[in-house]
Amino acid sequence: MIWDAVYKQAVPELRDAMDLAYLTGQRPGDVLSMRAADVVEGFLQVAQGKTTKKLRIRLSYGENLNQLGVLVERLLEQRRRWSVRNPYLIITERGMKVSAAMLRLRFDDARLQAVKEALDNQDTTLAESVRQFQFRDIRPKAASEIDDLGDASRLLGHTDKRITETVYRRVGEIVKPTR
Repeated sequence: MIWDAVYKQAVPELRDAMDLAYLTGQRPGDVLSMRAADVVEGFLQVAQGKTTKKLRIRLSYGENLNQLGVLVERLLEQRRRWSVRNPYLIITERGMKVSAAMLRLRFDDARLQAVKEALDNQDTTLAESVRQFQFRDIRPKAASEIDDLGDASRLLGHTDKRITETVYRRVGEIVKPTR
């Protein structure tokens, strides 16, 4: 609900950045530094800024593009359609690279509008949750929604699953009831 509230208010380049951050599980700075040239032979190549860890994230399963593959193809097509010269995947409708400051302002604006809409709908609980939501919370969201801890840990670039589990997984373990 929190994601949806902010996403609904977001401008296109913020939606693209949110989608790319969620599907790759990468930090905001790494998302903004992703380039068209990083798409190589069915993978999105990522060199994490903080850890310098290198990842190759699959864009398809066999013949079929996964959701990240569909997003990346759309971003590349958008670049071709707009005749964009800069190398980055996350760009404005004018073809400019989205900087960290631009991302922050766009996210703050979308979050503020989402809070306003929640308050207009008299949903103070949602409004407070949205108010606390930050772009960097997308990374833990991604980690929490991957069932396999090992897969989540590898996507985030962690060498130790305990880091992923203690810092980034924000939902409880899925268990079966007694009956």
